[in-house]
Amino acid sequence: MSQTALVTGASGGIGYEFAKVLAENKYNLILTARSEDKLNQHKHDFEKKYQVQVSVIPGDLSIGQTPEKIFHRVNDLGLQTDVLINNAGFGDYGEFINTRWNRQAEMIELNVTSLTHLTRLFLPGMVERRRGKIVNVASTAAFIPGPFMSVYYGSKAFVLSFSEAIANELKPTGVTVTCLCPGPTQSDFQSRAYIENAKFIKGKKLPTSEEVARYGYAAMMKGKTVAVAGFNNKVLSMIPRFLPRDICANIVSMIQKSKV
Repeated sequence: MSQTALVTGASGGIGYEFAKVLAENKYNLILTARSEDKLNQHKHDFEKKYQVQVSVIPGDLSIGQTPEKIFHRVNDLGLQTDVLINNAGFGDYGEFINTRWNRQAEMIELNVTSLTHLTRLFLPGMVERRRGKIVNVASTAAFIPGPFMSVYYGSKAFVLSFSEAIANELKPTGVTVTCLCPGPTQSDFQSRAYIENAKFIKGKKLPTSEEVARYGYAAMMKGKTVAVAGFNNKVLSMIPRFLPRDICANIVSMIQKSKV
């Protein structure tokens, strides 16, 4: 019997690549993102190439009511969600005092609240069936304080801590939670966060979204709780174990001040 995976932020980047690898492995898909046109194109492509069923539910997860709307729509379609990929998210660059509050509030709603809400909505069904997999996409930013991207780093720290905690709670249930922590990746994240010309990114050979998604899929299938993509990122994630956090913050500050 085919299983069904719900992927947020599926119109591009890691979300699109996650959807593709799931389709390759014969999961039926529920795709959600703001861009209905892109989602419909992906639906056409995936159904034709992989012979899977794809449902499209457009929605903006930076708006508080959207998770419940998606959940009710999934139920209306008579679909069972076996895998939940909480991928949607974005970042922002700048001193916190100078940032636009509306953008920070949308980031918290998308990166934290909607991810948590969707997990709460779909988890009971998984537990009742005693099987299911959840992937929450965080970042290497989750491990350290992030001056000049303070809310983004803070939001990903929440995702990591939340994922580890519920993974522990769910051990007896057959449901697994994987927190995927990529570093900078080839995607539109940099332009949306206004850091595409940052010295610590520009000219660097970044892993592709496909590489990150395939790593995340493999980690999900193994039931790993925390999956840090890439050797250098694994090293970075361990630095706070050996250095005081104020020194870590100073290092990040120096790196991210060199934006241009």
